[in-house]
Amino acid sequence: MRELHISKANIRDTQFALVKQAPVGEGQARLKLDLFALTSNNVTYAAMGTGMLGYWDFFPASEGFGKVPVWGFGTVTESNAPDIAVGSRFYGYYPLAESLDVIPKKTATGFVDTAPHRAPKAALYNVYTDISLDPAYNANYEPEQTLFRPLYGTGWWAADFIKQADAKTVVLSSASSKTALATAHQLRNLGGTEVIGLTSPGNEAYVRESGLYHRVVLYDDAASLKVQAPATYVDFLGRAELNATVHRTLGNSLKRSIIIGVTDWAAPRGGEELPGPKPEFFFVPTYAAERLKAEPQLMSAVGRDLRAFYPASHAFVDVKRITGADAIQAAWTELAAGDVPPRDGLVLSF
Repeated sequence: MRELHISKANIRDTQFALVKQAPVGEGQARLKLDLFALTSNNVTYAAMGTGMLGYWDFFPASEGFGKVPVWGFGTVTESNAPDIAVGSRFYGYYPLAESLDVIPKKTATGFVDTAPHRAPKAALYNVYTDISLDPAYNANYEPEQTLFRPLYGTGWWAADFIKQADAKTVVLSSASSKTALATAHQLRNLGGTEVIGLTSPGNEAYVRESGLYHRVVLYDDAASLKVQAPATYVDFLGRAELNATVHRTLGNSLKRSIIIGVTDWAAPRGGEELPGPKPEFFFVPTYAAERLKAEPQLMSAVGRDLRAFYPASHAFVDVKRITGADAIQAAWTELAAGDVPPRDGLVLSF
């Protein structure tokens, strides 16, 4: 079984490992990864693989390496677990590998992987949904689901979080990233907020043509940014110098600063203490769980908006199908280097 191992020291460095699989034990099942996406979200997983979030811990690899998590579809090829039938297909969180062994506990819509090393993790990442029981599944939009189901979920809940602060202006860095696009899309749906995208010269035309931002500003022009207060800054980039510029420029108009991603994973972290609000990391599983306790009907709203977003995404993202181990490895290297055009949605299979 082939696994793509990524160096924790430099996520551009990768190697395929051939792993001998143990027999499927009692109470276990094995799923073959059929289809998955690679986006800057996966780069964030790798960049934040150690420490508090511990994304490397989901799927351990050899010393010094990790298996980056991906979202996609897998089919059960072997099962010694009750109620998990061979041939069943599940959407969920997989390693970048040909297959995944799980210890499934049956649920109303699929199963939860109860493997001990995954138990401390947020429940969202351990849930696998049977496509035959999934109201969000659409066979005509499988590639779009691998690309956007997790990203649009992040954007949807981020927009909900932002609206709690009654922001008049929202500024998003890395505006061409797919999670930023999803966030902007949902903010536009909710209305009442000017959405400003910060981007590089190379991506400026794409961001403007997406039609999701009221204004588009280059990173080099961030120091001249004018906004209506109260403003919220949402950082998907992770570039300390830009964050400092935005905080200084917006001054007292900035009421909230949110960190969601690190698409520029190689940029220096930390730096000077920022004026204004202290940046807070937005972790979807925790926030969504709390909101759903108070308003459980929000889950159906997420599903409704997600299904509508699949066809809408064609206006600004083209699915690019990639097949084979060598092509997968090359795609990861290109993605980690920031060389994938923003319009390309990488959907892959072994």
